[in-house]
Amino acid sequence: MPRLLTSLSAPIMTSTGPSTPPNVTIIGGGPAGLMAAEVLSQAGIQVDVYDAMPSVGRKFLLAGVGGMNITHSEAFPAFLARYGERAANLAPLLRSFGADELCRWIHELGIDTFVGSSGRVFPTDMKAAPLLRAWLKRLRDGGVAIHTRHRWLGWNADGSLKIASPAGEHAVRHAATLLALGGGSWSRLGSDGAWMLPLEQRGVTLAPLQPSNCGFDVQAWSELLVSKFAGAPLKNVALGLDDEVPRLGECVITATGIEGSLVYALSASIREAINQHGSATLHLDLLPGRPVDKVLQALGKPRGSRSMAKHLHSQLGLDGVKAALLRELTPADAFADPARLAQAIKALPITLVKPRPLDEAISSAGGVVFSGLDENLMLRSVPGVFVAGEMLDWEAPTGGYLLTACFATGYRAGLGVLDWLRKGTAS
Repeated sequence: MPRLLTSLSAPIMTSTGPSTPPNVTIIGGGPAGLMAAEVLSQAGIQVDVYDAMPSVGRKFLLAGVGGMNITHSEAFPAFLARYGERAANLAPLLRSFGADELCRWIHELGIDTFVGSSGRVFPTDMKAAPLLRAWLKRLRDGGVAIHTRHRWLGWNADGSLKIASPAGEHAVRHAATLLALGGGSWSRLGSDGAWMLPLEQRGVTLAPLQPSNCGFDVQAWSELLVSKFAGAPLKNVALGLDDEVPRLGECVITATGIEGSLVYALSASIREAINQHGSATLHLDLLPGRPVDKVLQALGKPRGSRSMAKHLHSQLGLDGVKAALLRELTPADAFADPARLAQAIKALPITLVKPRPLDEAISSAGGVVFSGLDENLMLRSVPGVFVAGEMLDWEAPTGGYLLTACFATGYRAGLGVLDWLRKGTAS
């Protein structure tokens, strides 16, 4: 069997006997929890994974519906920078189990990968289900027990875990616990943030959960824009927050605002600007391939009896949703002033007033703060309890960065549990 760990000591045993491995309970059957289960089972640990849903890996599977983007191939410094303020916290974890290690691990499961034109890494068949099936088979062959429809409710007075199942509520005793319950988005798939209350009751410091990789609302679009262009993609545009250099890409106009990959990449900065100032202003470049002087030159050409709409179309190719947005967000008198109109085309201001609800977001920010964890992701206030995945207070854009960090934190937490168990049995 392929092994994540190349230099394990002898299996860890408890005082109950030389043939009895310690039991570790993992709450949450997403990528972080399952990765920790693999690390532990390969070390000879008895592992029980509990998940509230009817099957494990549900968010993982849904994320792969449009093509399973597992990680990204860019160089490590650029890769690490995607984690923003949490880059320093995640750096040692990603160095231990980053994009290269993740790809090797996938290949060990018999799944080939390829690098797309954007640098994103995908399984060859673009699907998540075959990867998850192969992984679950390996875990079960390694002795990992997976219990679905089992919801963690917190701790009992004696320190045991309180688990609710179809058969009723029962206590689970263990040598160590690893929590990997996801963030607060996509509650229908199990990531509902309900884990925050039990942790708060144990004195764990938490940052509030907030939407990340999400859409945002404007104050209000006109009825005409919504009726004709809600859901329309904005292609070949550039978007920047305040005075930032705009990024190239695509986004989508929605009935309430704007969303899509370009917006998701800026979501953390947009959200924090709204938190601080009550709103955030994006600048949309409708023609990123043309400098403003060329736009002005085109606008200055005589239009004769043609309407402004036809003039914009013939000279600049602006029509459809781009032309509608220009009309929506530019004062009427600016259309009589080529210089003002050119500036609007190159930096159309869109004021955003709030993110979409957390449950609509692709991921969430907030959760267990890193200052409350040791280097092995164990809670300082609750020894023997480890945390991994999106429960931790970090965020990243889409593009494989979210999944890679979930795997990396699960790997480190699994190793942390092993270290904890060894120190406990040695004392």
